[in-house]
Amino acid sequence: STLEIVETFERATGVKLNWKYGPRREGDIEKIWGDCSKANKVLGWKADTSLDDVMRSAWKWQQKLREDGVM
Repeated sequence: STLEIVETFERATGVKLNWKYGPRREGDIEKIWGDCSKANKVLGWKADTSLDDVMRSAWKWQQKLREDGVM
């Protein structure tokens, strides 16, 4: 869920995000989920990186872009 992503980012980076719940927007999907079993079977691929590690890595990458003046 979006809340899980926000909470994981805050935990992994130590950065508190400024966010709030808002009303559903027109056209928003009510429910959606994915199943990676086909990728596992066809590609031999398996996700093995934790969400915490993904968020930590993404934040470090974003900080590097800012340091380099890209963003």
